[in-house]
Amino acid sequence: MPRVDFYRLTRDPVERVLPAIATRILGAGDRLLIVAAPAMQRQAIDEALWTLQRASFLPHGAAGSADEAIEPILIAGTLDPSPPNGARHVAIADGEWRDDALGFDRAFLFFDNSRIDDARATWRTLAARDDVDNRFWKQDENGRWSEGP
Repeated sequence: MPRVDFYRLTRDPVERVLPAIATRILGAGDRLLIVAAPAMQRQAIDEALWTLQRASFLPHGAAGSADEAIEPILIAGTLDPSPPNGARHVAIADGEWRDDALGFDRAFLFFDNSRIDDARATWRTLAARDDVDNRFWKQDENGRWSEGP
């Protein structure tokens, strides 16, 4: 059963949140596909994976590059249900749900207040299904995440 984690971004932008999640995924020996349609957002995520955590670089690359198959983290503009790097986790960074994400073991949907109505509609659609495990995460004023309504 795929798991979908909804992350409402109220304090930090996705490029500040994703490195911590990516670190945990890589630490567990898994791979990640990050999807963001806007090129500027993909660039911001790329830069954050290089520099956000000074003590550790998160190895990553762009979809379509020569090394895409060996990259633990692959950043793409579209969601490939069979990513070249073999990722079983997908992070949808632009807030636009894609049903192909249900083909992954775990999907992360990041959205801010500009996409809240879309996220709510997606939540309702997925919650009506018996074959999807939905979770909702919220950030407090200190930047900590907790699961909740």
